[in-house]
Amino acid sequence: MLNIKTESMNFVVSSSTLLGHLQAVSKVISSKNTLPILDNFHFLINGNNLVITTSDLESTLTTNIELIQSDGNIDIAIEAKRLLDMLKEFPEQPLTFNINEETKSIEITTSNGKYSVVGQDGADFPKVPEIKKENAIGFHLSTEALLSGITKSVFATADDELRPVMNGIFIELSPENITFVATDAHKLVRYRRLDANCETTTSFILPKKPATLLKNILGRKEGIVNVLFDDKNAVFSFTDYTLVCRLVEGNYPNYNSVIPSESPNRLTIDRVELYNTLKRVSVFANPASNLVRLNLAANQLTISAQDIDYAISAYERINCQYEGTEMEIGFKSVFLIDILSNISSTEIFLELSDPSRSGILLPAEKDEKEEILMLLMPMMINS
Repeated sequence: MLNIKTESMNFVVSSSTLLGHLQAVSKVISSKNTLPILDNFHFLINGNNLVITTSDLESTLTTNIELIQSDGNIDIAIEAKRLLDMLKEFPEQPLTFNINEETKSIEITTSNGKYSVVGQDGADFPKVPEIKKENAIGFHLSTEALLSGITKSVFATADDELRPVMNGIFIELSPENITFVATDAHKLVRYRRLDANCETTTSFILPKKPATLLKNILGRKEGIVNVLFDDKNAVFSFTDYTLVCRLVEGNYPNYNSVIPSESPNRLTIDRVELYNTLKRVSVFANPASNLVRLNLAANQLTISAQDIDYAISAYERINCQYEGTEMEIGFKSVFLIDILSNISSTEIFLELSDPSRSGILLPAEKDEKEEILMLLMPMMINS
């Protein structure tokens, strides 16, 4: 009788470390993957180094973990949902993975039990896109600068199938600064970092999903992000994570042309007070339009809303500083609230030219590292 020996390998990893990294990269996995293999974590083990990869074909996120112990190399894919659901229930402890290289069966042993799953051949997992070195442009910036740029702008991106360039953040590079721009044609954000730059003047459009992925991970990291991009893809590398994503193709609209050159009327007001007042008053706005009216006069702002269909209305007065002509202007409340929640200044400026032109919102306090401009288009007020 033949004695058939099956090859297997073992590795040991901290349950909480593994869970933290898996949760971070799992956000790439789409609920509607075209390839079944993409519903898996790709584990590539070389010695004591574990590289975990997830992908939706548009974005690929990898992370590195130092294993407690390993007795070989392996390339395998493991079902993501089941592994995550299991790990969430474990207290911190070492987990031993025993992988049969022939059958791809996996046994996960804990201090109290054993769990068996079946993996897939890791060679079937899509390869990470490569940057064309001859066309590549690189730059670096702090994690804090990139996080701020994404956080301050991603909320203003569009969901427009007809104009895909509006569905991402336009990142404009120059030897002087790096500018993040986003607009959905109703609101616009221009966020500029003065402490970051690139040797050449160029730009690319970062899609919303990878931008959100970066936002989720960068908040827990400190250090430098190295960025390398060509005409198709971009790579963001920092600490133990690397994100490769396909860029949005096309020309971004000339955003500077919609920013008014002169806005002689200026309102100075407490941001939190304005935000809270808008939240209260907008409850009484027509749900279809979300229209709120701002009536500006000397040192007083009146915010009002009404829904004629239900005979309800509300108004509040706020003390402020206003320099300019008396004016009444309408805005969509949800957009204005969105903008105010993404400015961190105690006081803000609202600069206006007339009721038919966009309003500019600026933080009253200056930060030497950044410049923020947020713009909101007005709504027509039916008298």
